[in-house]
Amino acid sequence: MARKKDKGGGGSGTPAWLVTFSDLVTLLLTFFVLLLSMASMDRVMLARMSPFQSRTDYISHQGAGKVPTRVQVLLKLLEDPASALDKPERIKDLLFPDEVLPPDIDVSTLDRNLRILEKPEGLAIVLTNDLLFAPGSYALSDGARTLLEQVGLMLQYSTADCNIAGFSDTSPSSGMDNYVLSGKRALVVLDYFIAMGFDPTRFSISGYGPDKPVADNDTEGGRAQNRRVEILLKTTQWMGRYM
Repeated sequence: MARKKDKGGGGSGTPAWLVTFSDLVTLLLTFFVLLLSMASMDRVMLARMSPFQSRTDYISHQGAGKVPTRVQVLLKLLEDPASALDKPERIKDLLFPDEVLPPDIDVSTLDRNLRILEKPEGLAIVLTNDLLFAPGSYALSDGARTLLEQVGLMLQYSTADCNIAGFSDTSPSSGMDNYVLSGKRALVVLDYFIAMGFDPTRFSISGYGPDKPVADNDTEGGRAQNRRVEILLKTTQWMGRYM
């Protein structure tokens, strides 16, 4: 008499449905582990993608200590450049509070010669040459060093790349081409930041001469606004920058 086949499947006596169920549980467990790992990776990636978040509670490159309160507030504002432009005076006050201004630069002088602009890549701090250089010179004034030190204080707690661009008006420069002079002025600002200990690969420079005016070159006031240095904080990073 023939022996009946085991309807439970499998010669080992294990029901077929239990094998299928075990496979399903294993797949579900793998799926949830994958979700957990991706969630953790997202937090890391977001921290790296935001150039103004990754260092706010860490030791600076110049020494131990928490980020100054005004710098924390400033970095928080700069996380969203579009919103930051709604509060340009607030940014100015945080960058250059009255107690850090050099003796030869008062609040009204700073207001006339400092602007905050939104660029496609991020936010630009625009300083006219009246704050930084003597006419026709590319040597930083003492007051300029004080102002750039405050910009550097912000940069040291961020990972944002930075472009430093020099500009001139259309007036002939004594003894030097305007393109060369604007480039040398940008380079001097870069040298100052490098001397503070920043990584040179984080920076780039440009010298545009009179090519990109922001005011009328037919007036003295307009020419003064066109003679400037722009420090662009690249808050909008492309993905490859962090790979």
